[in-house]
Amino acid sequence: MPATNTNLETALRKIEMTGVPQVRKPALAFAGGLDSALCALLATKKYGAAEIVPILVNIGQGAAELAAAREKAAHLGLTLIVLDVQDEFSNIWLKKAIRANVDYNGYPCSTSLARQLISAVVAQKAIELGCDALMEGSTGKGNDQFRMHNVFALFAPGLPHLMPVRDFDLTRGEEAALCEHWGVPVTESLIGGDDTTMWCRSIASGGLDLDTIVPDDAWLWYTPPQFAPDEPETLTIRFEEGVPVAVNGQRLSLRELLPLLNELGGKHGIGKLDVWEDGIMDLKSRELYEAPAATIILRLHHDLEGLCLTKDELVFKKTVDQRWATLVYDGEWFHPLRADLDAFVAQTQGVVNGEYTITLYKGNIDIVKRESNSGLFAPEIRSITAESFNQQLSGSVARLRGLPYEVLAKRAARMRWSSVGAQRPAGQ
Repeated sequence: MPATNTNLETALRKIEMTGVPQVRKPALAFAGGLDSALCALLATKKYGAAEIVPILVNIGQGAAELAAAREKAAHLGLTLIVLDVQDEFSNIWLKKAIRANVDYNGYPCSTSLARQLISAVVAQKAIELGCDALMEGSTGKGNDQFRMHNVFALFAPGLPHLMPVRDFDLTRGEEAALCEHWGVPVTESLIGGDDTTMWCRSIASGGLDLDTIVPDDAWLWYTPPQFAPDEPETLTIRFEEGVPVAVNGQRLSLRELLPLLNELGGKHGIGKLDVWEDGIMDLKSRELYEAPAATIILRLHHDLEGLCLTKDELVFKKTVDQRWATLVYDGEWFHPLRADLDAFVAQTQGVVNGEYTITLYKGNIDIVKRESNSGLFAPEIRSITAESFNQQLSGSVARLRGLPYEVLAKRAARMRWSSVGAQRPAGQ
């Protein structure tokens, strides 16, 4: 990203003219990107910090991204604290997300989940180490500022929340200009960079226009269908209590299973998501994700629920799932209502068991076979080829179910005759 003199001059002027609190020892949520680097620089140059505590939370970013973060921290002269929460993220957070068919405007909530877990870990570590402030790289235009603030307020009440990008009203170009001016290399190739978890990866968040085209080499897992294999791949996925537990007969933890499905699904053109999001500030943004594993798992889980849950459960759960996703997206993971909704969701999942055989081919997921010992599909009763019950019995039932419509017809007739030119009642 080219840094212009205008960007640098404007950024330096903003920093000089803006007053901020002075702190001694801030804990910095460090990811290794442009925002993290700028936070570290300004912590000492503007906020007066004598010591910075950079904390990187490993939620499945992958070895390459972790190595890049370590290298950036070393360049900045920081001693990085790395805390691994992959087991908690997969076994608790993602398990709940899968069971709730997590979907916010077509987005399988990933960054919105991860930011809140990261914030909780950073805040608790900051208290443990005696830090007097919390610092992170959110902008004033996005969603993460709200997510992280909520969690910081819960786990570290009273500690100042420092956000240099928002505090100084900086644009992305101004951030880049400052980092280059202070000798920190800018490595992101797309405005907005990327954010990776084991569940989903966002690309150029907040930086996409209507016609922004992402180059093919920007993808981590996803292969465009025209470059995907010409032969389909078949695999089986087993679910127990609403959670995938095995692929091709091999039992795996979610932490093991997700990278495998990201690789297999991505190879076959699965998982590109190009969606509109209505953010927390009710402003629309175009967001681009790659989520092969999430796409496969959520597609199958939703189908399996359709097989195993009753109609009334499915109708009510759809409302619960939507509210769950909105809570999580809006930064309300730790709100009591989310736990209340979890209780209902968990109660439904005891019967959501089964094994699916699917084929992956150039962006398509085809279900070849469904097996479940807890499904409600009963072809021996429902099929038109079965002699399961006397169909003549349904005639009386249909007559009874139609009685309300006979009453509606009588009302319509009365209204037509009682008023000259009366219109047909709405809906009739």
